[in-house]
Amino acid sequence: MAKTLGTEELDRLTHLLAKLPGLGPRSSGRVALHLLKQRQSLMLPLSVALAEAANKVESCEVCGNFDSSNPCRICTDSDRDGSICCVVKEVGDLWALERSGVFKGCYHVMGGLLSALDGIGPDELRFQELLKRTSTNAIKEVILAMDATVDGQTTAHYLAELLSDSGVAVTWLARGVPVGGELGYLDDGTIAQALNARRAL
Repeated sequence: MAKTLGTEELDRLTHLLAKLPGLGPRSSGRVALHLLKQRQSLMLPLSVALAEAANKVESCEVCGNFDSSNPCRICTDSDRDGSICCVVKEVGDLWALERSGVFKGCYHVMGGLLSALDGIGPDELRFQELLKRTSTNAIKEVILAMDATVDGQTTAHYLAELLSDSGVAVTWLARGVPVGGELGYLDDGTIAQALNARRAL
């Protein structure tokens, strides 16, 4: 049995922090200590921000983005081109594309990738919502901005097949995205190059 820090409150804090990406038992302990040392300037404001986000931020009913308004600010922005829809795996990929400042269309967040190993099939992802959106004739092009991985390519080809009879142009990010790369970890220049050099699938 693992040693505890001696108090229920600290044990619970470090246990929850250890669930965050990139944090294990030791690093979560260091983060907990840092938060406690910066109680007034960091820990208390962080707890307020977490509570507000939990209460106010939700998933956009149109695209799947996270926002405090529903539909989100991107979906309701009249300056964006609603005829081009960029399909991404997760909200983090949407944020990465937005940071590049290049894409001015709309988005569709799938919520993951097809993966036989993980038991993720079409019913677990937002395929039907995308088909419904493309059936309105407002969307003329769908950009498949999937990870350059086996699961990403499998998902992209499945989507291309689904959309083959829709009359919508289907494009894929150019190979500015490295094989094995994930959008959330790419620099802005690479993302911009990949978007600008997209091609038909």
